[in-house]
Amino acid sequence: MESRQSRKTFRTRLDDLINTLRDEIVSGKRAVGEFLPSEKAFAEEFGLSNQSVRKGLDVLVEEGLIVKIARVGNKVAGPADRGGAKVKLGYHSSIIRESEIDRLIAMFQQAYPHIQVELIPLPTFSHDLVKKYMESEMLDIVTMNYNEYCDFLERDSRHCLEPQPCKPGLYSFLTDAFRSDGELLVSPFIFSPVILCYNRDHFLERDVPEPDSSWRWEQLIDNSAKLAVENERLGFYYHFSSPNRWPLLLLQRGGAFERGEEGRIRVAGTPMADAFRFCRELRNHFPSLPQSIANGEAENLLMQGKSSIVLTSYFHLNYLRDADVPFDVAPVPHFGEPKTLLLCIGLAVSSHSQVKEAALKLADFLTSYDAQLAIRQKTYSLPALKRAAEWIGPETMYRPPRFALFRETMPTFHFFTDLNIGQSELTGMMKEATLYWAGLESEETFCSRLEQLPPSRRTAAGALA
Repeated sequence: MESRQSRKTFRTRLDDLINTLRDEIVSGKRAVGEFLPSEKAFAEEFGLSNQSVRKGLDVLVEEGLIVKIARVGNKVAGPADRGGAKVKLGYHSSIIRESEIDRLIAMFQQAYPHIQVELIPLPTFSHDLVKKYMESEMLDIVTMNYNEYCDFLERDSRHCLEPQPCKPGLYSFLTDAFRSDGELLVSPFIFSPVILCYNRDHFLERDVPEPDSSWRWEQLIDNSAKLAVENERLGFYYHFSSPNRWPLLLLQRGGAFERGEEGRIRVAGTPMADAFRFCRELRNHFPSLPQSIANGEAENLLMQGKSSIVLTSYFHLNYLRDADVPFDVAPVPHFGEPKTLLLCIGLAVSSHSQVKEAALKLADFLTSYDAQLAIRQKTYSLPALKRAAEWIGPETMYRPPRFALFRETMPTFHFFTDLNIGQSELTGMMKEATLYWAGLESEETFCSRLEQLPPSRRTAAGALA
């Protein structure tokens, strides 16, 4: 009899075997204690070799769905036979607010009751710590943003990241960013461009036109002065020292760093010197709050009526979810050529995991339409799945009128690596720039110190910088 799977690829046929058996066991179609057909029978049915069938059955053994009995066969496991696979998910503390991942995990466990998920909060992301946790099997899957992914590549830790299948329908500019040597090492989960958010009542009160894509920085400075109220509110505020904010000005004003013969960046006499100078001018023009104030400071000021405009992201709009503020969003100002910084958080599966198939199943679920649509409907974060991100339907929460502007501004999206630098260089620049922006170092000295920074070992694509 010709196999019903004969026209499918080997991987697809193997997945069909695994998924079919898994669904039959979870649904109860195959009863606990029942013995499965022989490996030879499965090989004929799914067009696989006996060895491949054995490999597929091993996945189900790992998930605790079946047990192998020597010289007898494969039996559907009962509660006494299995504890179920346990996947340890490490996550940034902010991901609860940004994606309601606890809700998504509940959805996953309802669909896959045989896989337990343990949420492990990571107060801060440290390459050394996460790598150690992966290698010691303390983490099976972890949320990882683009900067952290670049850090893993630069530190030659690529081997810790299990390649994942690329789900159709994810935005290609996100999957391309997490791809190295043709393999997807992190599956995009949620993303956001840097945007403006503003209080519409303040603009109406001061008869100031609301911001649009034509705004340049000069207009923002002028209009923020009109919106400000002495001893009451700021016209504009943003968390300047955040690595997800200030590189925006380098992208817009400086373009990309030039490099010398030894691969070190060049700054003096280039557009980047002008870009850093503007950063200092802008930083000194607007009031800043103590650096100890936590994430969400800008959004809290907007929510309290203490600022009219803030530089933010769709991620941080979630601080405003219960706010009684008529806010809207707009593209960031520019110098003539619109550009904005793109942020992305993905899911990295550990190559050292002992429950790798279950971890991959979790990553697959979190990027599924159901999970991604839940993110779109319950948060302000943008899901990585295009169909979910661009969903239109009845809203259950306040949605700013121009929420969908991200669709029209995609050509302006840039990752920080478009500056022609790596994560280690970005970190080094911030340390050096602090003194210069504070007026404690001359521009000549500052440029010289930047040009002494060691070049990043690898770019995001894995090539030598």
